[in-house]
Amino acid sequence: MSDVLVVRGGTVHTQTERGTIEGNVLVEDGEVVAVGDVEAPDDAEVIDAEGMEVTPGLVDAHSHAGMAEWGEPEDGDFNEGTSATTPHVNALDGFHPRDEELKHAFQNGVTTVSSRMGSGNVIGGIICSMKTHGRTADGMFVREDGMKAAMGENPKRFHGEREGRQPSTRPGVAATLRESFMNAEDYLDRKEGASEEGEPFERDLGMENLSRVLTGDLPLRVHAHRADDIMTVFRIAEEFGIEDLSIEHATEGHVIAEEFVARDVPAIVGPSLSSASKYELRNITFETPAILHEAGVTVAIQTDAPVLPQQHLDVCVGLAVRAGLPEDVALDVVTTNPAEILGIEERVGSLAEGTDADLVVWDGPFHRFETSSQHVVVEGRHVFDREADSVDPREAYEW
Repeated sequence: MSDVLVVRGGTVHTQTERGTIEGNVLVEDGEVVAVGDVEAPDDAEVIDAEGMEVTPGLVDAHSHAGMAEWGEPEDGDFNEGTSATTPHVNALDGFHPRDEELKHAFQNGVTTVSSRMGSGNVIGGIICSMKTHGRTADGMFVREDGMKAAMGENPKRFHGEREGRQPSTRPGVAATLRESFMNAEDYLDRKEGASEEGEPFERDLGMENLSRVLTGDLPLRVHAHRADDIMTVFRIAEEFGIEDLSIEHATEGHVIAEEFVARDVPAIVGPSLSSASKYELRNITFETPAILHEAGVTVAIQTDAPVLPQQHLDVCVGLAVRAGLPEDVALDVVTTNPAEILGIEERVGSLAEGTDADLVVWDGPFHRFETSSQHVVVEGRHVFDREADSVDPREAYEW
């Protein structure tokens, strides 16, 4: 296979200041090297995109793909339920490159996901941005992009139903989060004092990880649906000087959009399809992304896979557009915005020169329901060709 690939003749959405152009995308050694009126060597692999649209690979800023084992929830590795606070665990250690959800993802244009621990614990552990195609977790790893935390019903139910286990109330969730950060502050003080005195210091993995949140090295990413829970997150973040923060789900974020703007906090919205799973979703609406965007909030849209299948990230965007999200920002909420929120914009989210060659060729505007991915490239490898790789479902059926 050639190390040089050209996507030829498409309408290219660069997601840079160049905007949308007609032309080619030239890829060498897994990176985008040129976009526009460029030629490729004679030995280059060619993808014909004539009459089609080319976008960066889609980025889902909140997913459990690789962690939840698609179709096998009992094998999921996303909640270390032995304690309400587990900052010592890292999603990379549970990421399974053969999770079927990842195959569904890249075949349908989702090439990067922020794969994370679940929301059963108040503090869940370190989150990692991962590519959806690859052989090993280490090879698919992009960056540790945050510490997972959770408010509301999930930790209340997960731990409150166990006798004698805190938290069982919203005040209990908040107190557990505060206590953890207070312990991390004390840990940092002791560590600094030991260093100054030249004394031995016994390290603690969980406190080391939480300390990274307090020092700004690791963002805090908090699962919060209700407006009151979101405000509690804002209050605690201000108490501990945590500025690198995102609100995940933000189901009632549209109610307090101005509070996001005042703090310059991004919202990763979704999944917005149904309120049937729990009471705190009763005000769910696909209008949330549009309202937040109009207010000036940086918005990304998520599937929370496998809550919604990872392959339907484009459908989630389409439903948000139908509910008022401007079409001209539809691509932003699953490319540049999530890449910037996750701190991986130098690698993914655009077709700028020097970025990873993750791109998708669509047979129409990506967010329209009749459109589908035709070709997918991940780090310069042509990993999916819909015509060549298609399987008749009747032939695939196992009797």
